Amino acid sequence: MAKEDAGKKQAKDSAADEKPQSRGDAVRAAAAQAIEATAGQAGFTRERAQQLADELVHAVGRFRETLEDLRPAGSDEVVALRERVAALEARVKALEKARTTTRRRTTPAKRSPPQRPPPASST
Repeated sequence: MAKEDAGKKQAKDSAADEKPQSRGDAVRAAAAQAIEATAGQAGFTRERAQQLADELVHAVGRFRETLEDLRPAGSDEVVALRERVAALEARVKALEKARTTTRRRTTPAKRSPPQRPPPASST
């Protein structure tokens, strides 16, 4: 216990030797100490904030794509689709016509059933 009392006494003596700090000095010292304590965490916080921002940008991009897919077609798009369907119909019609004119269907000749020899009589 005597050692503890001696340590406290020395701490009081060293504090008494220093000038008393003004409130401004005490605030500056506390701010500097807080900044030093959090300086290491700032880099980690900045990296995590960047990761969160990147994730948010990615999510917004997916959201936009989903909205675009859900949006009904506009009149210009419908007209373009109708034109494409008409062009495809014309191509199919031409292909079907070409197929029927170049290919002749022939039916195979009818074959008569094979003739069997008359059954032999057993007498």
